[in-house]
Amino acid sequence: MKDTFYVTTPIYYPNDVPHIGHGYTTVAADFVARYHRLRGERVFFLTGTDEHGQKLQRTAAEAGVDTQTFVDEMEPRWREVWELLDVAYDDYIRTTETRHETAVKGLLTAVHENGRDDIYLGTYEAPYCVACEEFKTDDQLNENGNCAIHDRPLELVSEENYFFRLSGYGERLLEHYTAHPEACEPESRRNEVLSLIKSGLKDFSISRTSFDWGIPLPWDEKHVTYVWFDALTNYITAAAYGQDEERFARTWPADVHFVGKDILRFHAIYWPAMLMAAGLEPPKQVWAHGFLTVGGEKMSKTRATGIHPKQLVDHFGVDAYRYYFLREVQFGQDGSFSWESMVARSNADLANGLGNLASRVLAMLSSYFGGEVPEGSPDAAGDLPATVADVVRRYDRHVAEMALSQAVASVWDVVDEANQYLVEREPWKLAKDESRRGELAGVLYAAAETLRVLAVLCWPVMPRAASTLWADLGCAGSVEAQRLPGAAVWGGLAPGTRSRRGKSLFPRLEG
Repeated sequence: MKDTFYVTTPIYYPNDVPHIGHGYTTVAADFVARYHRLRGERVFFLTGTDEHGQKLQRTAAEAGVDTQTFVDEMEPRWREVWELLDVAYDDYIRTTETRHETAVKGLLTAVHENGRDDIYLGTYEAPYCVACEEFKTDDQLNENGNCAIHDRPLELVSEENYFFRLSGYGERLLEHYTAHPEACEPESRRNEVLSLIKSGLKDFSISRTSFDWGIPLPWDEKHVTYVWFDALTNYITAAAYGQDEERFARTWPADVHFVGKDILRFHAIYWPAMLMAAGLEPPKQVWAHGFLTVGGEKMSKTRATGIHPKQLVDHFGVDAYRYYFLREVQFGQDGSFSWESMVARSNADLANGLGNLASRVLAMLSSYFGGEVPEGSPDAAGDLPATVADVVRRYDRHVAEMALSQAVASVWDVVDEANQYLVEREPWKLAKDESRRGELAGVLYAAAETLRVLAVLCWPVMPRAASTLWADLGCAGSVEAQRLPGAAVWGGLAPGTRSRRGKSLFPRLEG
């Protein structure tokens, strides 16, 4: 029985280094995975690299090395970036692994032998984009006759291929999305997918003979598996398809595949049809987000608009990096990155917002109570407990709906409320009147308790800053060991806890 929340990123081509577009998808998936862990759920978070296909074989040849050597040299650069961005994946798959070849051959065999002739031999001639690893139709070309995605000239390819009978799955796919509209989100992307299905699906090639860098078909080794039957299978490979039936049953189907909108068709049409043909359940949800743009252009290595995440992390820090992209861009829509907007967001929300709140409260605890958290009073907290309870509910709902920007923004309702609370209660003035010592204690307890809850809620977004804040407050254990909703119930900070006045969480940036 399934008992695991399974979230995936696309697997990335290691033909070059990652850019912030890749980082955007992966940090979003990490945020969701961390949040579900915080809820006490069993989580399986997968990312990895797609290491087969003609594009990589050609890139390796241009570099003067064999393809396996090339991908072995390139792949660690991706893991390094995920480590830099505090991405806590549970598994990292490479499609050149033996376990993946086993799963691909198992899936192909299941479809080939399903008794419906869903795989057949034919000849195909069409313009082909090496960068997309895809044959193109007229509506997928730009005004220059090039690939609309990469703006590269196409190659006319004619060869013997095996095909998958996608045309036979239109009705089943429509029934699936009618019964489970949440299986493709957001709604605008679902409408796009439904339109494609209703317009008539064409069979697609699942093998190639013009190159040999790939997994041979189990019934005809002259053919290597074409990219989508290879790459998409990674999601069930990691779930132990054909290797561990019990673990596969606990993990599959995936709860959410995060993808860019440019590969939606493959994940929301090809992939569910392939799984249906093999007698497997489709993923519960495919979520297609928009593109990140710089200067109005999509992130692209070929157009030199790619920005390596390290360039931003070195200046802003990893917590500000993660916060900015989760907060700034409405998940599901296109978003524009600029250095200036990242500076502004970091200073306003982090330095002046959460950072200022933490610095003031910890400083006052140190100055007025020797760092010890005082005894509080329910009457002293004002609207803070109600605000926290409301935000915890909204945060949970927003993450469930993949409204990630709204989820993060809701936490800052607590930050704003707490900063306003201090302005109104003026504890620095209360400290000058010994007769109001009890009132001061109540205000600072409420402020410190708010910081404790904020550390918990911020951990999926900014794990390092949240862990630092948790330690500065003197809270027992680790913040990642906390569990919602209990960890956000008001009053969890024990009076007498020894806090410390640490360094500023978010220094102000000058640009």
